[in-house]
Amino acid sequence: MSARSDDTEPGRSTAVNQAMSGGENTRLIILISVVATIGGFLFGFDSGVINGTQDGLHQAFRSGEWMQGFEIASMLLGCAVGAFSAGRLADSLGRRNVLIISAILFLLSAIGAGAASSSAMFIVARVMGGFAVGAASVISPAYIAEVAPARYRGRLATVQQIAIISGLTVAFLSNYLLAATAGASTEALWGGHAAWRWMFWMQALPSLLFLVLLLTIPESPRYLVAKRRKEAALVVLTRLFGAAGAQTKLVEIDASLSTDHHRPRLSDLRNTVTGRIRPIIWVGVGLATFQQLVGINVVFYYGAVLWQAVGFSENDALLINVLSGALSIGACIVTVLLIDRIGRKPLLWVGSAGMAVSLALLVVAFASGSLVDGRLHLPGGMGTLALVAANAYVVFFNLSWGPVMWVMLGEMFPNQIRGSALAVAGAAQWTANFAVTVTFPILLAGIGLAATYSIYLVAAILSVFFVLRYVHETKGKELEQMEG
Repeated sequence: MSARSDDTEPGRSTAVNQAMSGGENTRLIILISVVATIGGFLFGFDSGVINGTQDGLHQAFRSGEWMQGFEIASMLLGCAVGAFSAGRLADSLGRRNVLIISAILFLLSAIGAGAASSSAMFIVARVMGGFAVGAASVISPAYIAEVAPARYRGRLATVQQIAIISGLTVAFLSNYLLAATAGASTEALWGGHAAWRWMFWMQALPSLLFLVLLLTIPESPRYLVAKRRKEAALVVLTRLFGAAGAQTKLVEIDASLSTDHHRPRLSDLRNTVTGRIRPIIWVGVGLATFQQLVGINVVFYYGAVLWQAVGFSENDALLINVLSGALSIGACIVTVLLIDRIGRKPLLWVGSAGMAVSLALLVVAFASGSLVDGRLHLPGGMGTLALVAANAYVVFFNLSWGPVMWVMLGEMFPNQIRGSALAVAGAAQWTANFAVTVTFPILLAGIGLAATYSIYLVAAILSVFFVLRYVHETKGKELEQMEG
């Protein structure tokens, strides 16, 4: 299981923290973290941009219901592969180099998706972008965790979620402005190209910025120690923590790795004594899976479709997305202030409970509706209830599971297995994301909104018990103290 807060070595941890706190280069640590979180911004932008392009995709490719769902969800296949591959690639090539590869793929995907002349071309471009999203989603928080001191590591890693939500919000706002400028997402804009194509091309700008800035930051010192490049690791650690803190941390990192210093591998995920998968891996997979089974990306990917389905216009639906994004950023800022004070576990179970209540209200609102001309119309104040409950749900998610899951995946695994464990947990997260996303249009058409959201409600309730039973606190612990 993951390391508990009560089974540490207080004297040793305090001594290390004191040795390091005096010479920390906080400005450099924050700068490195900000650059790494641009990957999170692109993760959010790439995930959110699809929200306003669905009418354009349908008009351009004339896809059926199932195929349109696959076009939207195809990115998530790339995400699963990218997340699974990234951990192993990061152990082989380095954290920074994997992020550089991701930046290049983000750029190519943005250009290709906007220029696609067929459904097949579009899917290839989106899968390419998905690989970048999957890789960045697990490596960015892990990279931040590996350069940040324990006492404010959670706050810096939580910025990753703020970046993700900022990317979503900017994508929503960009979609809205482009559609408003053209008159509709399907109308021609600059150069005679439809507005929905420009929605994808807008992502090329932050992708290029990410690529350039990555060239200015150092490699993770923990990766360098694992590769037996101790002199290079000491140089980076000295820049981060000063000479005295660097030497102390180098010894601690080195001691945390296996005595044979073998190359990290997937077989490390098994306990050498029992032959079974380490319990901490199952906890990571559970965290990653529940984050998606509560249905959050239905709101992110299908928000415009959802709100049009209950009677809002396209413009109003896009504006509601912007509102949801702004509320999400506010919730993440609250998490930044709390995560290193009250810990990870309390935020998770409070978020689960809040999402369960919000989803229950959504189910009630949707169940009261009736179909008129193929659209769900809600009586009386039920439309307002649905809008308030949906945004409360988004707030609770981004106060808890949104940022905290990524923080914990980046820090909860021992050094020797971090890359491989992230590969498995990341692949589980994106596979669950794909399953939820691709099934939503089918469920919507087959059983309706109320029954569909009931499924997500059950997952939210189960996640409360999962957190209380299996998740252990990691607040304030050095990465070298994590146990598996």
